[in-house]
Amino acid sequence: MLFPTIDFAVFFVVVFTASWLLRPWPRAWKWAILVASYIFYGWWDWRFVGLLAASTVITQVGAIVVTRGGHRKATLALTVASQLSLLVWFKYYGFFAVNVANGLHRLGVGSPLPVLAVALPIGISFYTFMGISYVVDCYRGRLQAAPWLDAAVYLAFFPHLIAGPIVRGPELLPQLRPEALRGGERAIDSGRAAWLIMAGLAKKVVISSFLARAIVDPVFAVPGKHSGLEVLVAVYAYAIQIYADFSGYTDIAIGVALLLGFRFPENFDAPYTATSMQDFWRRWHITLSRWLRDYVYIPLGGNRQGRWATVRNIMITMAIGGLWHGAAWTFVAWGLFHGAAQSVGMLRRHGKRPARAVPPWMSRFATFHLVCLGWLLFRAESIGSAMKLVSRLGHPGRAPLVTPLVIVVIAGSLAAQYAPGDAARRAQERVASWGVAAQGGALAATLYAITLLAPAGVAPFIYYRF
Repeated sequence: MLFPTIDFAVFFVVVFTASWLLRPWPRAWKWAILVASYIFYGWWDWRFVGLLAASTVITQVGAIVVTRGGHRKATLALTVASQLSLLVWFKYYGFFAVNVANGLHRLGVGSPLPVLAVALPIGISFYTFMGISYVVDCYRGRLQAAPWLDAAVYLAFFPHLIAGPIVRGPELLPQLRPEALRGGERAIDSGRAAWLIMAGLAKKVVISSFLARAIVDPVFAVPGKHSGLEVLVAVYAYAIQIYADFSGYTDIAIGVALLLGFRFPENFDAPYTATSMQDFWRRWHITLSRWLRDYVYIPLGGNRQGRWATVRNIMITMAIGGLWHGAAWTFVAWGLFHGAAQSVGMLRRHGKRPARAVPPWMSRFATFHLVCLGWLLFRAESIGSAMKLVSRLGHPGRAPLVTPLVIVVIAGSLAAQYAPGDAARRAQERVASWGVAAQGGALAATLYAITLLAPAGVAPFIYYRF
């Protein structure tokens, strides 16, 4: 069920009404939201509802055991291994089997593994990571195992279920307590929620969809038919497309959660204004960055063991981050590219000789282009295709896909990231001060404009396949 569809609009009206009618009865509210969340997930494929339930059972049993004591370390290891085994089977088995088969074929040996077409359940990477963080936080003593119903709602809550943000237990579980559900903590910020939902729809339905169809998809599909200028602009366009697509989903998810009285962590902070690759990851997919830092990088030793051990830890962390995005060598290469770029930056900052100061504009320019080079790997169908795209950058020729509208959309989207940090907040406050009729009229006009500008049909969000 896509957010920008009539199906979801009808679904949410029913859920919103039930949510507020059931506020005085927290247990009934939780059951209603849990059922609604499973319907939302099952809308794609009912076969995977059982997988979500199984992941929940594994997670909760592990959390209870590590909270109560006993074989805590063994239980943690078994729980995390069980969660990862589901992720590995559904997401990585085919990739692993094909690569083993290809390697053995070159050696003249038959493959011991059958090559199976395993369907990828949507959202599995997100709720697996949420489950792991919940159990690890219980093991570390930062969290107590929640009641079964709360844990089930935490993992399945439909606004974040398919593509995040990756909400941790301490961020969501306290909001599920009976006193929070009944009390004033559930008062909603309807103005901010409406703003986020409209902004998310505009990003996804208008900007992302337009750039995908106008230049990104044609160029990446057949790079050999396009000039260097078209390839270059397509790479810039993809940087905007994936930002508009993913941050648009996050905006809608946070806005929908707000309407139900819940607050999610922010997931983006003007990432294309970053002054370094490390700064980029403080601003891009923030909840994943924090997850990788706290549950991979720091346990590996972080930066506590010297410069070269830090480089190792960065590379391992970013390789895992790349592979998390998909079972393909392009994602591994993308992760390693970001790891190498961060490592170079770290070595430069902490070298024996102080690094020369670079003007902020130059740092932003260089960082943005490094990120775009990484996006080329991320979007390409294969490493060979990525190399072909790079080789086309200097190729002369006509560029009919580079239209004035494409340039304006790319430039305008980049410029918007440099708007003052409180500009959106001030605009929200101004709209909130209007009367109900004025707010309703503005909302209707915005929806009409989005519908008018949107291409026909709505493609799934890019991060649905992760």
